[in-house]
Amino acid sequence: MIHLEDIHSLTDFARNTKAYGKKLKKTGRPAILTVNGRAEFIVQDATSYQYLLNMASHMEENMKLDQAIEEMDAGLFHTEKEAMKVLGIKAKKITRIK
Repeated sequence: MIHLEDIHSLTDFARNTKAYGKKLKKTGRPAILTVNGRAEFIVQDATSYQYLLNMASHMEENMKLDQAIEEMDAGLFHTEKEAMKVLGIKAKKITRIK
């Protein structure tokens, strides 16, 4: 959600970078920077950005898992033997080491 207090001109940001940096770290929210009244840039502190990257990565993994479950439910999967055959992998006999 964008807060009105997080929208600033690029010129003001450039003049008061240190103060904006402190605010970005304190709130954890990004700031939207405008040029001629139009949104042009978004800046945020590194910790908040890393959090977003981590969340996006988790969401991507969840989407892959959801797709795999849907495919499995639809019967679109191979048994282990079928998969090895498709991949051209020969099954090796496993022997125990005593």
